[in-house]
Amino acid sequence: MRLPILIMSAFLCAASASAETTIRFSNDWKWEGPAAPLLMALDRGWYAEAGLDVAMDTGKGSREAIPRVADGSNWQMGACDINSLIKFQDQNPDLAPVAVMMVYNAPPFAIIGRKSLGVMAPKDLEGRILGAPAPDGAYAQWKAFVKANDIDASRVTIENVGFPVREPMLAAGKVDAITGYSFSSYINLKAKGVGEEDISLILMREHGLDLYGNVIIANRDFAKSNPDAVKAFVAATVRGFQETAKDPEGAVKHVLEHNDVAREAVELERLRMALAQNIVTDEVRANGFGGVDMDRLERSIDQIADTYEFTNRPAAADVFDAQYLAPKADRMMP
Repeated sequence: MRLPILIMSAFLCAASASAETTIRFSNDWKWEGPAAPLLMALDRGWYAEAGLDVAMDTGKGSREAIPRVADGSNWQMGACDINSLIKFQDQNPDLAPVAVMMVYNAPPFAIIGRKSLGVMAPKDLEGRILGAPAPDGAYAQWKAFVKANDIDASRVTIENVGFPVREPMLAAGKVDAITGYSFSSYINLKAKGVGEEDISLILMREHGLDLYGNVIIANRDFAKSNPDAVKAFVAATVRGFQETAKDPEGAVKHVLEHNDVAREAVELERLRMALAQNIVTDEVRANGFGGVDMDRLERSIDQIADTYEFTNRPAAADVFDAQYLAPKADRMMP
């Protein structure tokens, strides 16, 4: 009798293992401080506890994950800039991934300049050189930023620079300002020896752009076929954000586990900056992590339309699907 029992036990274990849903996740960027919530959820086994077999990859910009997840063959979920997702949805209405969780309630899009080079306000960019990586999420908002601040774009020289040389070029004075995510470029400039007193951080949200930032996205076909898996992924990720907000010092250690060259003090400062400016906003305190105000999202699409000609303009509900979020009570600040 023992052999059949062992065979049945092995069968049940195999069935349990096969029941796990595999999710490969494409992050928007390298493993830096703001990625701590994701890595915490991964390292502490919260995805695994939910029946998910999750693997996470770094990215090279806040737009890269969109086509990756849209294809769906290698990556089922990821993180990207929602404004770039909206444009992708317009151009590829049948392929675009769906946003299932808001990460940056206030976007970190910024123009970062140096006061010693004469850049302290939006209009100061006229007559100067702006270093902007083509795939950069902040640069994707350039036309809207120009319109909102009455900048004569013909007087701004745009230099397409790579992400690795963006801050070094500004530190060396080879460009007068750069586009970037506030917490990345600001911290990187300090690491290159530029004093805090010389850095001008021009946040786009404080200069006319009422947009959302990065979101968690899922391949639409995958989400339809595996709704419980997507819900479980989002719930575990929200838990990561809740715990990170409560203990950023502990959370940042997970970044160090995945990034051998990261420095704890630098990444902790970057994480604290993202939490204070982009993640834990008044809207999040009132409504919890992960959701959006659909009216606000509609207004942001209106603002995108100011400088982008839609062919198949999506509605907010076409871009963000709240069905994958846990109830509000489970997503509140700790």
